[in-house]
Amino acid sequence: MKRITILAASLLLGAAICSAETIAASDGRISWIGRTETTTEGAVSFDWSATTLRLRFSGTALELKCRDTNADWFNLWVDTPQGPQATSAFKVKGDTTIILFKGKKGVHEVIIQKRTEGEQGTAIFESFSTDGRFLDAPKPHSRLIEFIGDSYTCGYGTEAPSRDDPFKPETENPALTYADIVARFFDAEAVHISHSGRGVVRNYDDFNQQDNMVKLYAQTYDQHCEKAWTPGYTPDLVVIYLGTNDFSTGRQPHLDYWCSGYAALLRQVRAFHGEQVPIILMASKANEQMGLYVRAAGERSGVGNLHYCIINESVHNDTTDLGASWHPNYRGHRKIASILAPYVASVTGWDFPFKPYE
Repeated sequence: MKRITILAASLLLGAAICSAETIAASDGRISWIGRTETTTEGAVSFDWSATTLRLRFSGTALELKCRDTNADWFNLWVDTPQGPQATSAFKVKGDTTIILFKGKKGVHEVIIQKRTEGEQGTAIFESFSTDGRFLDAPKPHSRLIEFIGDSYTCGYGTEAPSRDDPFKPETENPALTYADIVARFFDAEAVHISHSGRGVVRNYDDFNQQDNMVKLYAQTYDQHCEKAWTPGYTPDLVVIYLGTNDFSTGRQPHLDYWCSGYAALLRQVRAFHGEQVPIILMASKANEQMGLYVRAAGERSGVGNLHYCIINESVHNDTTDLGASWHPNYRGHRKIASILAPYVASVTGWDFPFKPYE
């Protein structure tokens, strides 16, 4: 997987475009996937990894006015399907104006996906401008999967050359994760509610123990607990892939404590999405007890329509399938996706396509 990283400065291309039409980021001609908040000025604010927007315009140029509370990275696709390989990537730091496209006159489709997690910053997209005109928003895919997870779901270090490389924000990429691979496989949208190092009842090495995924899942923002989430979408399927951090550093949680926390998460999912949405509970390969713990949590919860997918130790190797800090790279994530995909097809009744996991 060739990594493309283009700094925001290289996208500015000098002077701003000659604008014929400017629309707010909250305009109905822009399609958003994920948890967002619209400000009183019509801007759209968000911090969850993999939050995505799509728009279409007719013209020769497209400009984005935006800002970020810290420094976030984004994938950019122009006139190409949203796949593992983006057209480019750009960084937003502070207040900036970015020329996303400048080229041949015609109808163009643009897709932007947040690569980095909430702790890297909250993005505020204010407006888009073109020298032509904006068209109706591209229609979202008819299927939607919500993924609840940790660093694996975020794409932590997926683009790092090896397992011995330290994490850098620019090597994080949710487009290369098992979640996006499975979503593309079934022509579905993917919403990621995920944060590296977080677990069900404890976080990695007990760091910031109270901010686990049970708490974060109820929020509009990953990093801002004062904003509760009001559901704005209903997924066809929810996938939960948690537990690695609960079992980290050899400190296995008590089964009763684990089941109580997991049940609280499942009840919150049901409160948001209803009883009819199937939930797949994935057990990671972090500990040989994970499969038993996940199944016990589901059975004790009293929540129905649950399904189980166990990821075993041999799902990927520990050399060429790893990126930064022993996290899966794209090769490793493709293998995880190949395990999950048949379960998705069986649980949802969707046709199982015979094609590569990409």
